[in-house]
Amino acid sequence: MSPAEEEKSLPLPERWPRASKFALSACAAAVAELVTFPLDLTKTRLQVQGEAAVHRNGVAAAGQAVAYRGMLRTAAGIVQEEGVRKLWQGATPAVYRHIVYSGVRMVVYEHLRDSVLGRSEDESFPFWKAVVGGMSAGAIGQFFASPTDLVKVQMQMEGKRKLEGKPLRFRGVHHAFMKILSEGGIRGLWAGWVPNVQRAALVNMGDLTTYDSVKHFLLLNTPLVDNSVTHSVASCCSGLVAAVLGTPADVVKTRIMNQPRDKQGRGLLYKSSTDCLIQTVQGEGFMSLYKGFIPTWMRMAPWSLVFWLTYEQIRRICGVSSF
Repeated sequence: MSPAEEEKSLPLPERWPRASKFALSACAAAVAELVTFPLDLTKTRLQVQGEAAVHRNGVAAAGQAVAYRGMLRTAAGIVQEEGVRKLWQGATPAVYRHIVYSGVRMVVYEHLRDSVLGRSEDESFPFWKAVVGGMSAGAIGQFFASPTDLVKVQMQMEGKRKLEGKPLRFRGVHHAFMKILSEGGIRGLWAGWVPNVQRAALVNMGDLTTYDSVKHFLLLNTPLVDNSVTHSVASCCSGLVAAVLGTPADVVKTRIMNQPRDKQGRGLLYKSSTDCLIQTVQGEGFMSLYKGFIPTWMRMAPWSLVFWLTYEQIRRICGVSSF
């Protein structure tokens, strides 16, 4: 058998390992995103609630001050005022985002771990290398996925705009992309990419780094084996750490992406992510950076659990080695 024929006889994961891992992680991420999306919508609404810069700059209409709602009241309000289906408003660009984001970050992390940074002789991955790998993979993945994240955030706010009597901005995902592109150009699609990338780096330092480190620590130092129990413990730890590290950057990212813009695509409320951070802390206090933390954590925990269990099982079924 010639080398070309031998290569064709190999299963797809061995012939195209990176493309296969991209596809598998994208499938697992899509499942996790659809299951936990209502919590993401609730988190986004909470993060822009009581936004000091809106009132300071006169963007909000007079008499439209809304009493603060917690997580449960926000979720219940969406269902009562907009309908159950609105809990999944913006889910389509969110799935698009995770196909790009999760696919890229998983492939980049494994490449850095296995080929660039390198494992130790006992197959463990030093913690500092895991931190570098996780932050780098998250930043790269999010940069490519930033336009879809921008559309997701803005579409999640459409229901609120309708209740406030404001005109809807978008008719659908495609219209949202085209409108943002026509108003702000290519750069407009990457509005808020800096805090977005910063958040992704922190989240993946919590998610990828924690999952990989905890999983291999358990395998090397406890009687646990590479099964669903180990994957569940590692994913629960990763979800908590990712929420703690990523929520402040997520609040800044959401506010920058959701702010009104002029004809040149420049934000009317914040000049930069640093300006948004300073205004938020000065106007609402430090803990405002953790608005939406509970739904963020409650989403990240099941998201990580669903994603990692699905991803590990899909890899096993397709004959790809465990993560």
